[in-house]
Amino acid sequence: MAKARARHILVATEEVCQALKKKITEEGGDFAEIARNYSQCPSGKRGGDLGTFGPGQMVAEFDQVCFNEAVGVVHGPVKTQFGFHLVEVTERS
Repeated sequence: MAKARARHILVATEEVCQALKKKITEEGGDFAEIARNYSQCPSGKRGGDLGTFGPGQMVAEFDQVCFNEAVGVVHGPVKTQFGFHLVEVTERS
């Protein structure tokens, strides 16, 4: 069975999500630090780390990224029922 490990940053608007992505990808900001400061998810306290999970354990839009997109790249904004996410898949097997 496939497994993935990811971290994310959850915010309320696409604009904020885009601005944070720019901080990380263009300005060299630290993903974990930005997650601790901006994420509205409790995982933000852990730098956005969601641990390891299998297909179907996260909402469909999140699963799509975690099991189909490149590892080690910041993806997003990804819109879900919770808001807008930046997602980085850190491991997949």
